Amino acid sequence: MQKILIVDDDPELRETVSILLERERFVPLQAVDGQSALEKAFSMKPNLMLVDLRLPGMSGIEVCKQLRANRITTPIIILSAIGDEVDKVLLLEIGADDYVVKPFGTRELLARIRAVLRRSSDDGARTARFGEVEVDIERRTVRRNNKEVKVTPAEYNLLLFFLQNAERVLTRDLILNSVWGYEYYPNTRTVDAHVVRLRQKFEQDPAAPTHFVTVHGVGYRFLP
Repeated sequence: MQKILIVDDDPELRETVSILLERERFVPLQAVDGQSALEKAFSMKPNLMLVDLRLPGMSGIEVCKQLRANRITTPIIILSAIGDEVDKVLLLEIGADDYVVKPFGTRELLARIRAVLRRSSDDGARTARFGEVEVDIERRTVRRNNKEVKVTPAEYNLLLFFLQNAERVLTRDLILNSVWGYEYYPNTRTVDAHVVRLRQKFEQDPAAPTHFVTVHGVGYRFLP
């Protein structure tokens, strides 16, 4: 059974979500602040974390940063209150996989959890290769010509999605919803910006890409 760590200083919310998760055959774990969340993330190795944006002491954003800095790749869904200034791009860059606005419906929360777990699971392959590039899926590292290339969490998630959907024509909306998980994102320019970054890091000639190919009027196709 998959373990989900709920990080929130509201005991009523923690208990409500725990009961919901138990009914859906998940194992709920709880943490009341950022420091205990980090400790449980290291020791209990949850399959996913629900992290409140506003935590006493260490904020939810700082929890994300600390986990990713320590190469903890556990998927994270941020819980934010109505009125919070949620910078979606910032959340992606610090390693969050999705966010849900409180108060949220149980169906929405479960759908987000299952979508993130589905995206984070791999098909058993531990490495993938294309051109001069090798991707270690378990360690979430990327090497080109045997030299590690630094990628942000968002860049890595996009790269992995391309690898899992090689040869397919992918619309920008599909990429956005599958990689970022935002059903109503203001625009798709973030997809284009991240594809440009992947080209700069992994194409021999970024101006004439052979792997991350534009399909005009539609989106992109990844050619290994």
